[in-house]
Amino acid sequence: MAKQPENVQTSAKIAAHAGTNAVVVRRVLGRLREAGLLTSEKGHSGGWRLARAPQNITLADVYVALEEQLVSSSAKTIKPACSVEHALHQHVSNVMADVERTLIERLSATTIAEASEPGS
Repeated sequence: MAKQPENVQTSAKIAAHAGTNAVVVRRVLGRLREAGLLTSEKGHSGGWRLARAPQNITLADVYVALEEQLVSSSAKTIKPACSVEHALHQHVSNVMADVERTLIERLSATTIAEASEPGS
């Protein structure tokens, strides 16, 4: 889509390109639409297209829109009885939150236009 932002793409065509099921693709595309990254057009000639120029959409935008998370947040819900275990869980949770923030910061530095360039 980043290489041909003016073209409407069907979920079937995107699925074939990605080697996956169109239902899975539609679910992902719906989340991207909810985040304002895509628009959809109904009808015979309908499909999906970028809502903004590819130079204005970062990899972080996509990552956040898909509600991805590098690290499971389940560690935050554990309440160990042992104070050492509790401190360890808290420290690991803080480190992983830092990792997640750093990842999003790094992904923000690359647009989907840049990521779709040959050799990226």
